Amino acid sequence: MTKIGTLYGLGVGPGDPELITVKAFRLLQQSPVIAYPKKRMGSKSYAHQIAEMYVQPAATNKEMLGLVFPMTRDPEILEREWNNTVELVWERLSEGKDVAFVTEGDPMFYSTFIHMMRVMQQEHPEVPIITVPGVSSFLGAASRFNLPLADGDEQIGIIPATEDKEAMRRAIESHDCVIFLKVAKVLPMVIGLLKEMGLVDKAAVATKVTSSEEMVWTDVRELERAELSYLTLMVVKKS
Repeated sequence: MTKIGTLYGLGVGPGDPELITVKAFRLLQQSPVIAYPKKRMGSKSYAHQIAEMYVQPAATNKEMLGLVFPMTRDPEILEREWNNTVELVWERLSEGKDVAFVTEGDPMFYSTFIHMMRVMQQEHPEVPIITVPGVSSFLGAASRFNLPLADGDEQIGIIPATEDKEAMRRAIESHDCVIFLKVAKVLPMVIGLLKEMGLVDKAAVATKVTSSEEMVWTDVRELERAELSYLTLMVVKKS
């Protein structure tokens, strides 16, 4: 009986190829299949770009397995497409091949790998699953801004930005530091809220942090009419 391969979730960091752990590097070298989120339009994600820097598929006989993930809220489409994607990975695992799934940031933090893991556990519970932590974007931003996110007894909140202004206000009020993820879509509202609270000078914004396309702003007033990338976050540090 063929031994089932292991599914690895590898965090490869927020964009800088050097922000990859030694363990993730080793597993990229060892795994015969590298799976990555594939964009429909053909452009490469940071995770794909970083993986290609550390492996040479042609020279090492590795398979680069691009997986397209559905961008829809329709539950029937989601279930069908996710099951199809998991079966593609299972085909390799069932042949005894280890599969390293690369993801930006950390695999256990708002990652595509989380759902991959859940569906795999549901459909094929016999598959061994191992995750390797990576540097998340908010940690990359803290280093880029040279800003301590929390010290001593300070409390920190990591909040997906939404259009609920009062919820955003409560998040700021109840933490010493708040990181708003995916903030681009509500940036004007958040800047207005910070002005109301007298905190506009306590905020900084980063897009595609640590990557070659990185952009940062320490005066967020410049962004009131800006249209920024989906990969944008804001740090608000009150003290």
